[in-house]
Amino acid sequence: LLAPQAQATQLPPQNLAQLIARADVIVSGQVTALKDGIQDGLPYTEITLKVSSSAKKSLELKSNYTIRQYGLLRARKLDDGRYLLPAKIEGMPSWQVGERVMAFMNKPAARSGFSTPVGLAQGKLTITGNKVSNGFNNVGLFEGMVVTPGLLRRNEARMLENRAGGVDLNTLQGLVQRSLKNNWLATGAMR
Repeated sequence: LLAPQAQATQLPPQNLAQLIARADVIVSGQVTALKDGIQDGLPYTEITLKVSSSAKKSLELKSNYTIRQYGLLRARKLDDGRYLLPAKIEGMPSWQVGERVMAFMNKPAARSGFSTPVGLAQGKLTITGNKVSNGFNNVGLFEGMVVTPGLLRRNEARMLENRAGGVDLNTLQGLVQRSLKNNWLATGAMR
């Protein structure tokens, strides 16, 4: 009886090909500011990144890229004296000022402008040194991916064999950029 309920609370897995396909923008940078607030009755956290690279949409290097995602950083006292508590949504990524990230961002919502990484914490990867991993230690990041033989470089092929753990940032970014430049998803060369 509990198995269906447990599955219903889990995020659908997203591999790298799905993250790339569903992302509106793919951005790498450092979190420089976090703030929260309420917009049209909706609580939000605003994250500002200093852009170090981007893919899918060109963002100016060293410019600021700001997103708003649903939820508050801390409890907030409302005008009527009540408190609005931060809601923890399963799988929603958290952000820290100073952390370096690579994020596969959904298109902002039409009404609120809020956005989240594709697959929530699956699409927000934290950069530590030259390694990068998502909120699930990259479990499933390359699962089920198929790339036409001969397209991958040796280091990329080795990376796709990883089942969990951090991967080389330059290898991952290079693969993402080449797949977009050569239109691998649209042609079926990567799926």
